[in-house]
Amino acid sequence: MQKISGFFILLSFLLTLYSYFFEQSFILISSLPLWLSVILLFTSLPNKKLLYVLLALSSILISFAWLKGYKVDITKLFSINQYLVTLLIGVGFLRLIATPKNEEIDTKKGEKSFLKTYVSLHLFASVINLSALLLIADKFYQKTKKLTHLQVILLTRSFSSDAYWSPFFVAFGAALTFTPDVKLAYVIFSGLSMALIVFVLTYIEVKKDESLCSFEGYPLSYESLLLPFSLAFLVLLTHYFYPEVKIIVLVALFCISLALVVLPFKLGSLGSVKKFFSHIGEELPRMKTEISLFLVAGVFGVSVSSILQGVGFDFPFDYFDYKIAALVLFVFIFLSMIGVHAIISISIFGHMLQVFDHTLVAITFLMAWASTVASSPFSGVNLTLHSRYGVSTKEVLKLNFLFLVKTYLFCVLLLFLLENLYM
Repeated sequence: MQKISGFFILLSFLLTLYSYFFEQSFILISSLPLWLSVILLFTSLPNKKLLYVLLALSSILISFAWLKGYKVDITKLFSINQYLVTLLIGVGFLRLIATPKNEEIDTKKGEKSFLKTYVSLHLFASVINLSALLLIADKFYQKTKKLTHLQVILLTRSFSSDAYWSPFFVAFGAALTFTPDVKLAYVIFSGLSMALIVFVLTYIEVKKDESLCSFEGYPLSYESLLLPFSLAFLVLLTHYFYPEVKIIVLVALFCISLALVVLPFKLGSLGSVKKFFSHIGEELPRMKTEISLFLVAGVFGVSVSSILQGVGFDFPFDYFDYKIAALVLFVFIFLSMIGVHAIISISIFGHMLQVFDHTLVAITFLMAWASTVASSPFSGVNLTLHSRYGVSTKEVLKLNFLFLVKTYLFCVLLLFLLENLYM
């Protein structure tokens, strides 16, 4: 079942790219193999409670909408997050070629080792996402069998701040699903600004920690960082000449293209074929949790929006300035703290906010996602740290809550500056 589902996931990926470039109406058909893969893997999914709740609520809302005669867009219902999942699958192919060499422990301990590890994790995770975090976290854990406070701070903040700006993060795809007409330069600039602010805030905080002088890090080599920069250059260059093409489609396309081109040089023809099919049969099905969540969240978001449109409910404001953006950001953060994933919030609010400036809305979505990844006890990163390394979610919240308040204030300030100086 796992191998079959892997080929269904690949088929959906390829059909989605075909649909985008050649036949837009084909998007619903391209989503069917993805849903079939989720059905095949459903019994093996961990923590299905959220999926059950979302499916039950969606069924109730859709039934109510049909009884009332409200319009429910079937295509959007099953494929609203199709491009988002395609991005997730595409980035997954980078693991075939992007896994860095085993890095030795940094010979220089202390502040420099912390900073070098922070920056290298941030840059590498910007492309291969959670895989980079696990690589560094495994190194830490193998050494001490427990993650220290400084290590947890480094892992959560360095990784989460990628979501502010990286086109290769799922957060970026989620935001652009509802805001395709963004001014990409502003989004990248604001995201990098927030990532820099997070870095400075973290540095100021850890500098006071007495254990910093003995910190042992695992900075990645410059060779390991070549791929992230190359991929970012290709995507941004192509977007400059073809701005009408979705960023998330470009990222997905370049990810698999680079994997297919580079892999034979690393492993040879036979080795690359074996590695590629192994990835399809083993690695793609392991994305089942994220894929199922994004698909079901999309159904829930469309069902909610169908009801809201049916009853004539609209966004309570007829404008979207930095004050409203700050309010939306606060709501997103609050919802994440009680267990509502950012993808669900974006799926609900995205439909209502599409009529406003896409750039400001997209930046707000990215800020919401990035700000909550490090702090929310229910974020995928913190749940991974808890289940894999025994890190208490309460400990993570304690370490990052005040940090969350600070980043929220800086986000609001940046939103104000963007609205008044650049937009």
